[in-house]
Amino acid sequence: MLEALKSDRPINKLLLSKSIRRHSVIGQILYHARKKGVLVEYVDSRFIKKLSVSGHSQGVLAMVATKEYVDLDYLLEASQQKDDLPLYIVLDGIEDPHNLGAILRTTDAVGAHGVIIPKRRAAGLTAAVSRASAGAVEYVPVARVSNIPQSINHLRQKGVWTVGVDMTGDKHYTRADYIQSIAVVIGAEGKGLSRLVKERCDQIVSIPMKGHIASLNASVAAAIVMYEAVRQRTESSRAGC
Repeated sequence: MLEALKSDRPINKLLLSKSIRRHSVIGQILYHARKKGVLVEYVDSRFIKKLSVSGHSQGVLAMVATKEYVDLDYLLEASQQKDDLPLYIVLDGIEDPHNLGAILRTTDAVGAHGVIIPKRRAAGLTAAVSRASAGAVEYVPVARVSNIPQSINHLRQKGVWTVGVDMTGDKHYTRADYIQSIAVVIGAEGKGLSRLVKERCDQIVSIPMKGHIASLNASVAAAIVMYEAVRQRTESSRAGC
């Protein structure tokens, strides 16, 4: 554990038992976690034991990322060097690893340029996410940021417009203009976009629902809007030929 923190291995989160004794090794672990900006969460020891592969965690467990994250500016610079219009997916607190994996899979399928996720209260690049993505995690760059609203402001400064997808949106998702540098913002499961994120988005769109269920699964909503962006861009490209 301590060596993993000292190395450059990406760690999503550090779980510590609420009842753990604060001896010297734990002190060193906490010191290196703070130094590297690794989130530390205190949980019930039974939860740690359940997640531990060996069942002998000694009250400490590291949630290790399966892939390195990229810096947001690196993501922007790398994607804007490509010939096509940048398309990013911003996730406002997706906690289900299967949803994140499915979104990564669609992101790769449509040729989008990357995913942006928050450090706190959200799924990271775990083994479960990797499995759910069917390998797409290896091809989609993921930027992990401290603050989604601030990151949206940063995207705007770089010429990227944001389209938030939320059931409260007053515009049909097909009426948004995706033929420009765009970031599609998807809210958390069952919660939608947070207030601050809504306020930062350039526009909020909704996907019409005719059945009895009020909203779609986050990964399904993301896929629908991503493919609409691809449709608009493909038609625009054909019209320009």
